[in-house]
Amino acid sequence: MMTDFVAGRAYARVYKTSKRVEIHGMLIDAVGRAGGRLLYASDHRRAPVYLGVETPAGERIGIMTYPFTATHNVIKNRPSDEHRLQIRYGGVSTWAGDHGLGRDAALVDTTLVLGVHRGADLFIGLDPRLYDPLPMGISIEFKQAHVDAAQASGWHVFERDNITGRRRPDPRATQGLEAVVLFQPHRLLDYVRLERQASDLHLDPPLRFAAAKQASSPSGEAQRSLPSLHDLEQQFQMTAPEIMEMISDRKRLTVAVRGGVAEHHLNRVLSRDLQVARHQSLDEDGQHDFDVTLVDGRGARVECKNASPQRYANGDIKVEVQKTRATQGDPAGRFYRRDQFDVVAACLYAPTGEWRFVYRSTSQMEVHPKFPDRLAPLQHVTDEWSASIADAL
Repeated sequence: MMTDFVAGRAYARVYKTSKRVEIHGMLIDAVGRAGGRLLYASDHRRAPVYLGVETPAGERIGIMTYPFTATHNVIKNRPSDEHRLQIRYGGVSTWAGDHGLGRDAALVDTTLVLGVHRGADLFIGLDPRLYDPLPMGISIEFKQAHVDAAQASGWHVFERDNITGRRRPDPRATQGLEAVVLFQPHRLLDYVRLERQASDLHLDPPLRFAAAKQASSPSGEAQRSLPSLHDLEQQFQMTAPEIMEMISDRKRLTVAVRGGVAEHHLNRVLSRDLQVARHQSLDEDGQHDFDVTLVDGRGARVECKNASPQRYANGDIKVEVQKTRATQGDPAGRFYRRDQFDVVAACLYAPTGEWRFVYRSTSQMEVHPKFPDRLAPLQHVTDEWSASIADAL
């Protein structure tokens, strides 16, 4: 462990490194290829590497990067199409102890954990939340197919199994998967933008995967500055993490936000559905969530609901289909009428970790045992639910 600082930053442990000139050079070169201007780069003999960058829009940012070498070497008894990077600084004798990542408490600098693959001209972006502290000595493998996809498009996202090992009884990712981004150097600032968003919002692997997929298209030249304060941060005089913490501490607010997130993802799904001619989100009290028109002319009023993380005893997924509040003086007021909308879209993220939807016509759903014109508040999601709205109608 070194006693000096990187770029005067005292929050990051500093490692003495050697033979890193090429890796250091690839990071610096990437700044220019991404359209930025390098203002400062820390010494190549130290890790992490700090870069001061001016974006094409004129914003000045700091990037604290932990770079690791990625290669494609033939290794006995390993697949020939396997690439790998190894998390290591120094010798084995130095790997014990704490190797926590440096993070800027002021939320100005962005911390990256990157594989640097000079042979493929690619970076491999890892989730800093899962690699803090740095698991010195481990290898991360990925396939030639991932490299080919990244070289073809400039940006490739995939999920990698995150399994236990001899030194780690539990996987780093609770869902057992981590999101990995392979990208070409000209997308560096896009990746920094993604990482800032993921870090500020504490995105878990499934949400990080979705955000990375959304970021697959390069941003326009005029938009390639990193986001500063969101309007809500300015209005509330709170940082993004403070807003997220406030939401997580308030049950009703959390439920409302989860509903909005599910509707946001359903809107994406409907936009990609070739059987949907048009759709409209209805953000009005007492209304269903979407009006959908199919290419064959059929229409559907769609209500979006989050499935419960708790399944039924037989393994069926459970979805709650009732209003959040009861109507005073009306014992049936909290239950939806069977004709109030046509289709329920159940978001399966909570029980499966996937932003996937299944659909069921209200005419086929279970009826309330006491109020035959109302839907039962809890529904079993079975194989009879459909993979598309068109099939549900």
